[in-house]
Amino acid sequence: MKTLVIPEDILQATRMSDEELKQEIAVMLFQKEKLTLGQAAHLAGMSQLQFQHLLASRQIPVHYDVEEFEEDLKTLKDLGRL
Repeated sequence: MKTLVIPEDILQATRMSDEELKQEIAVMLFQKEKLTLGQAAHLAGMSQLQFQHLLASRQIPVHYDVEEFEEDLKTLKDLGRL
């Protein structure tokens, strides 16, 4: 696992907590279809349902197909959550 370090001055400039910044990055990557719903929720530190509620509150549609479902199942198995 790699770690991304965000300099403290950059984090302070955003006026966001670590959790808020992770959520913003997750939403952006999900919107750009770089992450699946499950991956984005994991990055945001949320359950998929919580992440879906976050997307809905921002009127961001959930694009979720069979391929993404299968990828999420694999991710969950890899993480030992299934």
